[in-house]
Amino acid sequence: MLNFEGFTLSQNLKNSLARMNFITPTPIQISSIPLALQGRDILGSAQTGTGKTAAFSIPLIELLVRSKQGSALVLTPTRELANQVMEVIVQLLGKNNPIKAACLIGGESMHKQLGQLKSRPRIIVGTPGRINDHLDRKSLKLTDTGFLVLDETDRMLDMGFGIQIDRILKHLPAKKQTLMFSATLPEEIVRLSAKYLKNPERVSMGATNIPSIKIKQEVIQIQQEQKYHELIKQLQQRTGSVLVFVKTKHNSKNLAAKLCKEKFKADALHGNLRQSKRTTVMNAFRNKKFTILVATDIAARGLDVPHIEHVINYDLPQVAEDYIHRTGRTARAGAEGSSLSFITNNDREKWNAIERLLDPTKKKENFSKSRSGSGGFQRDYKNKRRGGGRDRNRENRSSFNSSRSSEGFRGNKAADKSRENKSADRFKSNINSEGFKPKNIEGFKEHKPRESNEKDYRRKSDREKPKFFTKKSKNFKNRNFNLGNAKKYKNKESFH
Repeated sequence: MLNFEGFTLSQNLKNSLARMNFITPTPIQISSIPLALQGRDILGSAQTGTGKTAAFSIPLIELLVRSKQGSALVLTPTRELANQVMEVIVQLLGKNNPIKAACLIGGESMHKQLGQLKSRPRIIVGTPGRINDHLDRKSLKLTDTGFLVLDETDRMLDMGFGIQIDRILKHLPAKKQTLMFSATLPEEIVRLSAKYLKNPERVSMGATNIPSIKIKQEVIQIQQEQKYHELIKQLQQRTGSVLVFVKTKHNSKNLAAKLCKEKFKADALHGNLRQSKRTTVMNAFRNKKFTILVATDIAARGLDVPHIEHVINYDLPQVAEDYIHRTGRTARAGAEGSSLSFITNNDREKWNAIERLLDPTKKKENFSKSRSGSGGFQRDYKNKRRGGGRDRNRENRSSFNSSRSSEGFRGNKAADKSRENKSADRFKSNINSEGFKPKNIEGFKEHKPRESNEKDYRRKSDREKPKFFTKKSKNFKNRNFNLGNAKKYKNKESFH
């Protein structure tokens, strides 16, 4: 199909597509739009940057235009992706369209969102948490919502979002059309999708477990303490916009600040920022106000910034599938880009998982044997132990214990308890030979009688009691003597 004319769309929608310069549909759009217009459920997957947002937005709007009733709900895992989907839908609706849309995401003013809902929008885009907030307040009703979209399905169906989505589905009618799209669809997610879809059409365009062929992938084996200096070196060699991924919010803020001190134009994007600040940072990055964005994985999903030329994985992702999403932030819409990953000794297991995702035929690598450049790090996946030194200690453990016990050495308490019963005779002999006397088990010191010429300044009641009591004793009193009382006694130490 050479253009969108073959989809039998409304004239207003065709005008919007032309205004957006959407001329030739992508493969995922060619396969998904006709099925969605027929009312079929879809489980779709395609590489990042192939137009999945338009693949569900175009039929969504067309079906609402054909019917004067009903509404649609689009759920996304992040606020940034919700705003991006909202922008595409608003552009497709065009001006003076009677169909209104509202974006309900966390971090924004509830009063502002209540104002949007008063206009009775037929398209709701939002994150699960804020959608549930409005449902609990009864400011949002989804009883007529017959069109549901789950964008970035693999993230939406994880443990956290799965519970929230189930709460939302209780407010939707039983008869509805559901579309689920993602760049990666692991087998577990495909099984879970059966819970939400009815006789779905599986639409898959290309290999979803590998990045685009137009992305040049590079890997650097490096020590942890050398990563920052290598990053500076790489940034000096590259031109254009760069997206640097880190693991934590704290690191994204600190790394962006350090880059600014190095005279780079950089800023940070992470979950601790207020929504207004996150929107400001993204708009500035889109408008090329700065060239380096240091972000956590909230920028890994669905973020569409066409001028990103390089993606640097300063820290590897915790989930292998996120590597596909990260690298997909470059080489958008047929452009070219590069991806660079720093791999330390502690990242080898994560990188092996990524390699197995990219190439399922690759066997799991065994690190029980030393590798060049690994810094002595060893891992045995079968026995699940780290380091080679422990095995050598285990082999000599018996000889060490025998030499230790023959010398009468006492180790930690747990080990001593196990040896007391086995070597009672040896223990007694050691006591007799060393002249060891057991401590008083009643918990107070043995009272030594005073010499006849030494005066006892203690009170009568104290003389009749042992000198030392534990703090748990009922008779223990914490006496605090001020300066006036201390002058009455010559030997003040007897009261401590």
